[in-house]
Amino acid sequence: MKSRLFWLVLLLSLLPVLAQAAPDIPAITSSNTGKGTQYSMSLQLLALMTTLTLLPSLLLMMTAFVRIVIVMSILRSALGTGQTPPNMVIVGLSLFLTLFIMSPVLNDVYQNALLPYMNQGMPFDKALALAEKPIRAFMLNQTREDDIAMFMEIARNKNFSSAADVPFTTLVPAFLTSELKSAFTIGFLIYIPFVVIDLIVASVLMSMGMMMLSPMMISMPFKLMLFVLVDGWSLIMGSLASSFAMP
Repeated sequence: MKSRLFWLVLLLSLLPVLAQAAPDIPAITSSNTGKGTQYSMSLQLLALMTTLTLLPSLLLMMTAFVRIVIVMSILRSALGTGQTPPNMVIVGLSLFLTLFIMSPVLNDVYQNALLPYMNQGMPFDKALALAEKPIRAFMLNQTREDDIAMFMEIARNKNFSSAADVPFTTLVPAFLTSELKSAFTIGFLIYIPFVVIDLIVASVLMSMGMMMLSPMMISMPFKLMLFVLVDGWSLIMGSLASSFAMP
């Protein structure tokens, strides 16, 4: 709920900018039918608002956010701390780490596509093509060739000779599939040490005849101590940032 409120506030703050960027779209039209003045919103504006509600999710699916937020969630489950850290902290940390990782790509989009479009009157289709290049390069570097080949086979599209010929609509699901594989692989490696601690604690409790005592209650302090002693947050953040192959 709080994340939805954040995106709602962000979209409302962007409305003035969008209004300036598209001054030819009338926000409200009025008509006098003799029974008073009636107002109706433009269909173009309605389509724009609908797109804006989906835009954050669409953009996040094409960045490093997916892998990071899944790894963070698996880490929380491995620690056995319930809702600590809370969802807001995990999502916020994932967003800022995503901005850190994606900063070269976003800077390329800003310098070569957004600025020329806003200041020099570049056509929108050309600016969109220039903005697509760095994002496509980033996704291609993270996507496995097997995943691309699988989706190309499903789409029955074999007329491509290089990565540049892969359609964007095929690249995105292939990228998401590869990100899910990478995230669960990293999560599996993170989970192993904590499972070992759980097994050791459970074996000790069984040998002492304390079968009624929950092993999770005893193992959680040891897992937290191990995670703090090895500086786990720095290791996780650094490993996640270095796991992305930049173009």
